[in-house]
Amino acid sequence: MEVRNCKGCGRLFNYLQGQQLCPSCLTELEERFQKVKEFLKENPKAPLNVIAEENDVTVKQIKQWVREERLTFTEESQITLECEACGGKVLTGRFCDRCRTTLQNEFSSAMKRPIGSVKTKKNSSQKDRMRFLDN
Repeated sequence: MEVRNCKGCGRLFNYLQGQQLCPSCLTELEERFQKVKEFLKENPKAPLNVIAEENDVTVKQIKQWVREERLTFTEESQITLECEACGGKVLTGRFCDRCRTTLQNEFSSAMKRPIGSVKTKKNSSQKDRMRFLDN
């Protein structure tokens, strides 16, 4: 276990993993998330800066929740983020639908490859062998 200072309040806490926030700041952040989520249900067309101001969170935090796929903007909202691969529109997550599909296909095809398809060098020459120094 590691002891760190909370990025929110500065108090020391036992850090395990994830965000560097103490348990009380994490609870407060989760309450703000629920507040933002309810605000978006009631105001789906609200601009990003209004959402942040009304709910006492930063625009950066809202974008992080969208990237983590905890929040989703609706089609009628003018708010979108950029796809990290192609720069297209993203309503939730890090990648647009096209890039996400491409990545999924690449990963699944990589997983389906037989293990023996990787070529290994069977005949090693004298120069490729391990050397030991005598004392």
